[in-house]
Amino acid sequence: MHYQITGKQIDIGESLQERTRVQLDATLEKYPGRPTDVTATYSRNGHVYACEVVVHLSTGLTVNARGQDSEIYSALDNAVEKVDKQLRRYKRRLKDHHRVRETPVALSGGSTYILAARKEEQEPEPDTLQPMIVAEMETKIPSLSVGEAVMQMELAGAPVLVFRKEGDDRLNVVYHREDGNIGWIDPGH
Repeated sequence: MHYQITGKQIDIGESLQERTRVQLDATLEKYPGRPTDVTATYSRNGHVYACEVVVHLSTGLTVNARGQDSEIYSALDNAVEKVDKQLRRYKRRLKDHHRVRETPVALSGGSTYILAARKEEQEPEPDTLQPMIVAEMETKIPSLSVGEAVMQMELAGAPVLVFRKEGDDRLNVVYHREDGNIGWIDPGH
């Protein structure tokens, strides 16, 4: 397993790096899904430290957790506790009794665009309705089953997930509906 432990504008000592590895190893070994890499990022905002942990599992799932506290080690403890809680919550699904994934999830490339928000007090619309692109990022689009996509979306805490449906390789979308249910867009139907 590969660890990437960094700090945003703060120095991360060897002791904190070792404690991060030990605590995450102890938590992750209890669950199936073979983590492939872990990223832990520490930051400080005023008197509050934050620890953001991202765990990529070989099943294609990504677990995100963020812990905050006035002490940096307590922020780590909070983040690890949240990772543990998320993995415990999805343990039955992660075992996946119906099918064991032989290979890691295939990822294909894509781009993410962030568009500028429209302000109410703006001048009248120009003839061309071209939104202004604020940021562009490379994105990986996973190849998942619909069930895995829903689980990935819930673990990531995302409102929507674009994925390639296994078997037919078409782009699909799952999303949280306003009524609390999960919606699925399959352009092939």
